[in-house]
Amino acid sequence: MKELGKIQHNFFEDTILKNCGYNRKEVSCGPGFGVDVAVIDLPNGLAMATASDPLSLIPSLGLEESAWLSVYLMANDIATTGHSAMYAQFVLNLPAHFSTADFKTYWNYIHMFCKEIQIAITGGHTGFIEGQNSTIAGGGTLTTIAPKKDILISKNAKSGNVLLVTKQCAISSSAILAMSFPKTVKNKLGKEIYDDGCGLFYKTSSVNDALVAVGSDINNSGITAMHDVTEGGVLGAIYELAIASQNGACIYNDCLPMGEAQKQICDLFSIDPRYCIGAGSMIIAVKKGFEKDVINRLKKQNIDCAIVGELTEKERGIKLIEDSKESELLYSGKDPYWTAFFNAYKEGWK
Repeated sequence: MKELGKIQHNFFEDTILKNCGYNRKEVSCGPGFGVDVAVIDLPNGLAMATASDPLSLIPSLGLEESAWLSVYLMANDIATTGHSAMYAQFVLNLPAHFSTADFKTYWNYIHMFCKEIQIAITGGHTGFIEGQNSTIAGGGTLTTIAPKKDILISKNAKSGNVLLVTKQCAISSSAILAMSFPKTVKNKLGKEIYDDGCGLFYKTSSVNDALVAVGSDINNSGITAMHDVTEGGVLGAIYELAIASQNGACIYNDCLPMGEAQKQICDLFSIDPRYCIGAGSMIIAVKKGFEKDVINRLKKQNIDCAIVGELTEKERGIKLIEDSKESELLYSGKDPYWTAFFNAYKEGWK
């Protein structure tokens, strides 16, 4: 519990999953490892998908950027269903020193980003708290409603599905590290890498990735499941998708898409870009034979997408093929980004 980042898989299953309140039959998809959304059955063949996440308030990034992360990191979760979020609830626990002017600016950006992807803000709670000095400013919940048969969930991925990854590894980690420590990154890596790193920030939304991937007919897209990349990076997300769907996986390391800025920034901070927070990328499981159609739909919208492996029978385990050698994929649940960020902060990197 003392490790930074999300709690460990075994702690989640032993402490939280066994104690989830009353068992209501209309909850067709509840909490689980690698599960992005809950699905609650509604009348007339409809269902509601819902997801929650912390809200960001990161002074080194700025109010606009913090608001962007607050909205889009949740919206990415809902987009894994193949649908956009429709409604939002926000709980804001703000530091006592946060000024009224800054709050108005921050909230106006929350409003603006919700409006541009057609999310109605329906309520929540707002307050100021003494001693609240973290980069987390509370939490939010997004929901959407769609025909139940049209809602994708991660546990529905199947053995034999091809695994796709949109964009590249370590998008959000690299962007936030570059923007948070600009002087160090410029001095060590040069202005071009710094600019490229900062330029990744507004690629941290994978909402369009998901919606373009499924196209106009979700049931004939060939896609069985999607999972957005967050803590644990691209490899962690594939591991989670395999566990959630009770499959194994075979991942080709050389096929993992990696940008030069991410390589250099992650190397500077001594972290592996394959395993660190990668918001902006989407893992897509697609029936064999449909992968080219999905890739072509994304390409038409200038969204890069690569084939990186396939799901296998559970008994085969989750394997990483690197330099022609097959090994068990390592998964600790601990994202190296957090330690890298706070170590740099403590060491006075600017």
